[in-house]
Amino acid sequence: MESIITLYKIGHGPSSSHTMGPANAAKYFKNVYHNADQFKVTLYGSLALTGRGHLTDKTILETLAPIKTDIVWNVKDVNIKHPNTMDFEAWLSGKQLGKIRFYSIGGGAIQIEGEATSNTANSLYKEKNGQEVLQACQKNKWKLIDYIKHYEGENFWHHLNHVWEVMQAAIKTGLAAEGELPGKLKLKRKAKVFFETPQKILSRKAIDKKIVLMMAYAFAVSETNASGGVVVTAPTCGSCGILPAILMFAKDTLNIKDVQIIEALAIAGLIGNIVRTNGSIAGAEAGCQAEVGVACSMAAAAYGYLIDLTNQKIFVAASAALEHHLGLTCDPVLGYVQAPCIERNALATIRALDAAQLVSLSPFKEIFNFDDIIETMLVTGRALNAGYRETSVGGLASIYNKKKATKAFNKKFGIKVS
Repeated sequence: MESIITLYKIGHGPSSSHTMGPANAAKYFKNVYHNADQFKVTLYGSLALTGRGHLTDKTILETLAPIKTDIVWNVKDVNIKHPNTMDFEAWLSGKQLGKIRFYSIGGGAIQIEGEATSNTANSLYKEKNGQEVLQACQKNKWKLIDYIKHYEGENFWHHLNHVWEVMQAAIKTGLAAEGELPGKLKLKRKAKVFFETPQKILSRKAIDKKIVLMMAYAFAVSETNASGGVVVTAPTCGSCGILPAILMFAKDTLNIKDVQIIEALAIAGLIGNIVRTNGSIAGAEAGCQAEVGVACSMAAAAYGYLIDLTNQKIFVAASAALEHHLGLTCDPVLGYVQAPCIERNALATIRALDAAQLVSLSPFKEIFNFDDIIETMLVTGRALNAGYRETSVGGLASIYNKKKATKAFNKKFGIKVS
């Protein structure tokens, strides 16, 4: 496994695989072919189908500027190795200088066709899965945080401190913002409304103020992401609201210090790292279970650590959180990371809390371990119809498109619907 540093990337939303990844590919390609006078970028699969809503073209054009760049949206060629495939071509005076095929493999990471994956090339951890991690901890009488400290250097902890600062800033930005989210959906921001809901109203409706605050935090980060603000991939942009929300909730309610938050971030990162190594964190590859599901799993592990669960129970909490997201589809309406993505972040935060608390209250005997859940998630994701893997042509996205088409038809022909 790689360093956890590579999991927590900091950058602009709204999508790690569709915004950060293409931007990183563009930076790499521009550096290689810096003398080109024209670029051509062809997007395939999920990138072609949802790239406009994810601002893929915008971020590529900005990164490659001022060199003239043509974007081609290829939605016809489906025989591709990875659903997030893109070809970059460099030209000079009408002659092609070179071409590179990139895959945006999730969480902002990219892979060049023909080269080894980053997990293989930059391995830091000796252990490859959850069971091996637990065995190493048992052998050396380590807690999970000791296991991480054994491998990660001083720079890692500096990075996590910065990660926590960015997460808190994203919460603050989201809680202060008003109006509509950018894009055609015209969705109103909810974070500030939830945050400022008077206690008397919540009491009358028998709603827990602390839970509302936690949801407000999740909405705040997710709305910051949807607006193209700076967020942390945890493990992706589309699921970036869950972990910050539960950590801020823990800080509010458990009276803990930032140093403990940083350690919880490390624990969450370990869980995400194991999933990334053995499964997927890309919605285009395995559906939203690989994004919101994994983020929920990471958050459950982090909260479990903060309430002093054992190593084994932290993994059980992570398993429970991911297990109950199995099969979750990725169907962003019009390609925006807004609906149903933002609400999923808020509700998954509650599920992460529930998973950790459930495990803390019960003597669990596992039927399936964490590695089993990851394997099931990957198999399930690959079995999903392509329309349910971040293409915006299935699920809720297709229902929205159908309703819009019906409304347009009725309006055109003057049909009134009672």
